[in-house]
Amino acid sequence: MSARPELTHPGDHAITAAMSRTLTALTAVFQALGDGQHALNLVAERTDDAFVTGRTDLSIGTDPIRLAVLDEDEFCALRALLVFALEGSTMRSAVLVATTAAEPNPRACGWIIRDGWLHPMDTTALQAAVIPCPDVSAVTREVYDAPVLPLLDTDEEDPRA
Repeated sequence: MSARPELTHPGDHAITAAMSRTLTALTAVFQALGDGQHALNLVAERTDDAFVTGRTDLSIGTDPIRLAVLDEDEFCALRALLVFALEGSTMRSAVLVATTAAEPNPRACGWIIRDGWLHPMDTTALQAAVIPCPDVSAVTREVYDAPVLPLLDTDEEDPRA
């Protein structure tokens, strides 16, 4: 018998509402990031103490509007993880970090997921999260304040309210 607590299974209505918020959140993130090559990384701690991660690389263009993902399976996995992070009953905490390819250094911003939405992450905490480990060959990322993402009213009622 495992010492880990069991995961709560959210209801269908909660998942449906979280899926709607996920599409809204990803649209807001893509608009906030704008044109360029981006990587999204999501790290979450589940209520059973396990850590889960998702990553996807994408290219965004606005003239004309386009979204290209490097690996569709990775994108789908990140999107599914974001659904459960926004739903909240199986996740204790979650963070989404976006890194944009830029010269001379890539730029990064992040959002903490709480109360069913993405909230800008403190840049000090983000800097500590993205700094390369000592003796590891990695690119240093310049951090900046993540934009506030508007939560548009949807027809879906939040089941946690």
